[in-house]
Amino acid sequence: MNVDAKLVKDLRERTGAGMMDCKKALVESKGDLDSAVEFLRKSGVTKAEKKSVRDANEGLIISYIHHGSKLGVLLDIGCETDFVARTEGFEELANNIAMQIAATNPIAISKDDLSSDLIDKERDIYTEQAKSTGKPDNVVKKIVDGKIEKFIEENCLINQSFIKDPDVKIDQLIQEAIAKLGENITINRFVRFALGEKS
Repeated sequence: MNVDAKLVKDLRERTGAGMMDCKKALVESKGDLDSAVEFLRKSGVTKAEKKSVRDANEGLIISYIHHGSKLGVLLDIGCETDFVARTEGFEELANNIAMQIAATNPIAISKDDLSSDLIDKERDIYTEQAKSTGKPDNVVKKIVDGKIEKFIEENCLINQSFIKDPDVKIDQLIQEAIAKLGENITINRFVRFALGEKS
């Protein structure tokens, strides 16, 4: 069956699903838009981004204590309903994120949480380092931009590579859980404690 491009566009706007998923849904529903939406919902394909604007006032406080009891994490992770907060999938996600925090010691949840002073300070350090190599200014700028990007990837939780699967970023892990569980999920705050460390 040939699928009308306008129908695909309409379905994408209504569901946030990808183009190929929309085409498949429209083929399965013989071009009926409402049936296609239902098909996408049943197959769990409607995109997580559509849910990310909804309030996540429920959730859990998860604690993770590393083997040997010298390192621990408290994580406040939100979802929309108490029902989802009690599901195995949500608890597994929360535990994985708490373990990630224990292992990588991020300084922020996302780059939006980093102070501009910190970024400026890092940029100054990287600029001095790059200039000392004698490279031209345009190359120095590229080197510095790359190092800032790397700094964000290493220090912002949602930008980090997942310790159990380095091909997956933490943000992707959360988006997959949103798509699977059908609710918005937010990381609200976390604290990491290491024995002997001063706060």
